Amino acid sequence: MTFKQIDLNILRRVSEADGIGGCEREVSRIVAEYGAPLCDEIIHDNLGSTIMIKHGSGHGPKVMFSAHMDEVGFMVREITDAGYIKLLPVGGWWGHVMPAHELTVTTMTGEKYIGIVGARAPHGLSQKVKNTVIAPMDLFLDMGVKNRQAILDLGIQIGDMVTPNTKFRVMNDPDLLCGKGWDDRVNLGTMLEVMRNLEGVHTDADLYFAATVQEEVGIRGARTATHTILPDVAVALDVTTATDTPLDTAGMKLGGGLVLSMVDHLTLSNPSLIAMMTQIAQANDLDVRYDFMTDGGTDACSIHKMLDGVVAMTASLPTRYMHSPRLLISRTDYEQTIRLLTVFCQQIDWQHLDGMKQAIGIQAHQ
Repeated sequence: MTFKQIDLNILRRVSEADGIGGCEREVSRIVAEYGAPLCDEIIHDNLGSTIMIKHGSGHGPKVMFSAHMDEVGFMVREITDAGYIKLLPVGGWWGHVMPAHELTVTTMTGEKYIGIVGARAPHGLSQKVKNTVIAPMDLFLDMGVKNRQAILDLGIQIGDMVTPNTKFRVMNDPDLLCGKGWDDRVNLGTMLEVMRNLEGVHTDADLYFAATVQEEVGIRGARTATHTILPDVAVALDVTTATDTPLDTAGMKLGGGLVLSMVDHLTLSNPSLIAMMTQIAQANDLDVRYDFMTDGGTDACSIHKMLDGVVAMTASLPTRYMHSPRLLISRTDYEQTIRLLTVFCQQIDWQHLDGMKQAIGIQAHQ
């Protein structure tokens, strides 16, 4: 089939949107805006996940794709008398990556204000202090005001969302793209691009593209979305760690092609589903790699344990500098993943799914 040229504006908008766990509304609206013309129906569960449905023949399996909308960020937990904001991490942060970066505070009314994470000057510090990483709970945001009342006058309150202030950028090699929130906003783009490729294309399966909430704080949205969809098979879309910088020793590089996750800390991918994806990749001249992630998990860890069990796996995209204000991804990896999943949507049917179940000793569906 002919694949559409990717729309970088989708990636720019989902990357630059602000949305920590529990505050994904801004992201959800962008996803729904792009998804509405490409699907038959959009529904929401009561936790806030956005589920875009493309109906198939009416006789095929339900296929769920899942990519989470939330990014790692912070909440305002205290406003000092001197006008500094103390932060509560929402998701996994390493304090080393934060000092001197700009963050955006988003108020309950949607107003946005920029502050700077406080950082000490090195002059006069002992070597011990210089070598100590600041704990995220000890970080503070300097809003450039003189006192607490000035913060309150801006409309900033305890509990307001705080996120990195990072703009999307095509790097000097145009294959590399910089942005915030690629974990997992890049795969919101993946789902929307697959939907673009399938516009006007018949599938046997009913396709459910779920933009889920609260993954970074306990993989929560995938659970409620699964109960809403009741899928027969599911593919979680997430990122994995690129290890191709001078800080690393070997392994996963950007631009090497799509990645199928065999195992992570919380999930064993269905081997027959992995095999089907591998066959599609090879038949379409796509570069396929495999990932074994021993720390962390994806939406698949919740999905595969829901209901009476769901045939599931994770497809991953490598990213440099995960859980930091700026991440890098490869356009090549992104495009290859989109092509793989587009073809998968056209091929998956009960015959394939029954074969996957029978491979682990389960009787075919009636």
